[in-house]
Amino acid sequence: MEIETLLKERKATPEEALAIFDQLEPATLEYMQGQWKGFELITGHAIEGLLEPSGWYGKLFKNPEEVHPLLMYSANRKRLFPINPLLIPLHIKLPRNRLLKILMVPVGPLLKTKKPKARMRMIEYRGKVTGTMVYDQKAINDHFARIDENTMLGAMDLKGMPVPYFFVLERDTVGPKHSL
Repeated sequence: MEIETLLKERKATPEEALAIFDQLEPATLEYMQGQWKGFELITGHAIEGLLEPSGWYGKLFKNPEEVHPLLMYSANRKRLFPINPLLIPLHIKLPRNRLLKILMVPVGPLLKTKKPKARMRMIEYRGKVTGTMVYDQKAINDHFARIDENTMLGAMDLKGMPVPYFFVLERDTVGPKHSL
């Protein structure tokens, strides 16, 4: 599978996504800095379908010590706010549809935080040292590879899951503003 096909179709097998990740140039911490809008790739992963219906926008990498791993849309989608990933249950079954979106409108603001909940480090993953977001309170590392100057492929390595969860981040310099 080619990267162009992956980006257009937004789905792949885990093996295809890993093969593409392995072909890409590793991300650097400098490259990762900024506000990024995301979308998930359909690979059959157990947590797929959780982020987008919940109002997930993307991530904010301020500097190596200050990362907001989960930026969410406000109810009117005009503002963004970070939430604490510790409060998100990734290992339980939640509805992955419109009901989740309805539930997140009143619950999302209760999960808000102003404190960064992750850091950036260069970590070896799949034989390459690459830019990685390390969650502060969860056993999760998000590893990144560059697709182009403004797009990167993320592989979420979640302890206890046999394959990564894949997503794409696109640099966003004009999108909704965050409350930080």
